[in-house]
Amino acid sequence: MATYILRRVLLMVPTILGILLVSFVVIQFAPGGPVERVIAQLMGDDVNALSRVSGGGSEVARQGVQPGGAGADPVSSKYRGAQGLDPKFIKELEVQFGFDKPAHERFLLMIWNFIRFDFGKSYFRDTKVIDLVIEKLPVSISLGLWMTLLTYLISIPLGIRKAVMDGSRFDTWTSAVIIVGYAVPGFLFAILLIVLFAGGSFFSIFPLRGLTSDNFAMLPWYGKVIDYFWHLTLPLISMALGAFATMTVLTKNSFLDEIRKQYVVTARMKGLPESRVLYGHVFRNAMLIVIAGFPGAFIGAFFSGALLIETIFSLDGLGLLGFESIINRDYPVVFATLYIFSLVGLIVGLISDLTYTWVDPRIDFETRET
Repeated sequence: MATYILRRVLLMVPTILGILLVSFVVIQFAPGGPVERVIAQLMGDDVNALSRVSGGGSEVARQGVQPGGAGADPVSSKYRGAQGLDPKFIKELEVQFGFDKPAHERFLLMIWNFIRFDFGKSYFRDTKVIDLVIEKLPVSISLGLWMTLLTYLISIPLGIRKAVMDGSRFDTWTSAVIIVGYAVPGFLFAILLIVLFAGGSFFSIFPLRGLTSDNFAMLPWYGKVIDYFWHLTLPLISMALGAFATMTVLTKNSFLDEIRKQYVVTARMKGLPESRVLYGHVFRNAMLIVIAGFPGAFIGAFFSGALLIETIFSLDGLGLLGFESIINRDYPVVFATLYIFSLVGLIVGLISDLTYTWVDPRIDFETRET
């Protein structure tokens, strides 16, 4: 097992490098960029555009945006919309964003900094990237944790019931509900919930935005708990829809496989009560794959499922941060979150494999690979 773990850890290095390299190359050919964004803002008479850029100032912007000023060279400018801007000002922007270096040097410098977990500062927030990530973590953790627990609490009892009543009317209509839940995208269901219950066209029961109310600090402790879950209700229902369907089917199939095995038939022939057979023998074996998949399920909910939900419900978490960073061409935040997500995903994948071997010692990944 030690050899297997070492092999997996070593494999993480080229995997992360490949992810970052492909993303970096794509970014180089993508239209627009932080320099173009600042130029577009300045040429749109947004004189204070650089006030959001770390190290920038409105005085520099005023000097650079003067059309036809001294030293202006519209022909030699390589940025769209930069005609009339002072080339010296463009150079200062390139130095500020690090674009004065060749692409390969910027990539190698980024990798070196990421190895030391130095993610730099955001281009347009004047804040360290790691501080931004830490600031947004509570929202994403709330969504991922409660969604995973809600999914397990509903899916496991329902999956067991469907397995016991396999082929019955209950199994048929619940399967229809599960298929619909799996087919409907979470963001579409979120819009439907907003229309129905968040003041869209019918009822105004739940809040439309944020994780807490404006008067959250003045509420008693029980009021804070109620307010917190009141804001989480609609986002959690929207996110849990697809995961709930998948986990229910997985639980049902796991129980069906165990119920049909010989040791269950033997236990029933001995006269054991059905509840004793189901929860004393079948449950322990059937739940191995479900329990072992918990780390991966949590991380999947934590990282991948919240982008559109956070945007729709205005929840200021990691998903919304990543979306806004891509739109604003805030490359330090984009690559730092990509690096963190990739690293955590690979580590959790290893933990999930080790969990399988822990709950079921018969599984030996090292022997299977040889």
